[in-house]
Amino acid sequence: MSPGASERPTGPDRRSALGLEGEDVAAAWYENAGYEVIDRNWRRREGEVDLIVRRDRTVVFCEVKTRTSDRFGTGAESVLEAKQRRIRRLASRWLSELTPASGRSRVDVRFDVVSITAGEVEVIEDAF
Repeated sequence: MSPGASERPTGPDRRSALGLEGEDVAAAWYENAGYEVIDRNWRRREGEVDLIVRRDRTVVFCEVKTRTSDRFGTGAESVLEAKQRRIRRLASRWLSELTPASGRSRVDVRFDVVSITAGEVEVIEDAF
């Protein structure tokens, strides 16, 4: 690397780092709002849920989108119907795998989107 060259990640590494930073910001927002983070980056073959948090009876499945600018729209605008359906299916699977059947009826489920654009955090509760 030449003198003065930046060691900042580029390409997919940069996007991955940006996404992880956004998830950290979102997790901190939920913790400050009294939620407990119970899972991060929960993956199955069908996809991934970025953040799963809980407060009292409510379990929230959260999609986090982080952008450096709104040049191509906000992150929330990119969570289209197909992504929403995938997250709903994953939420159902998470609940069936990790929650006893008797406990599933005792939780309220919500789907949020956290859009972080140029450092501004917007939490859209019950987004879909």
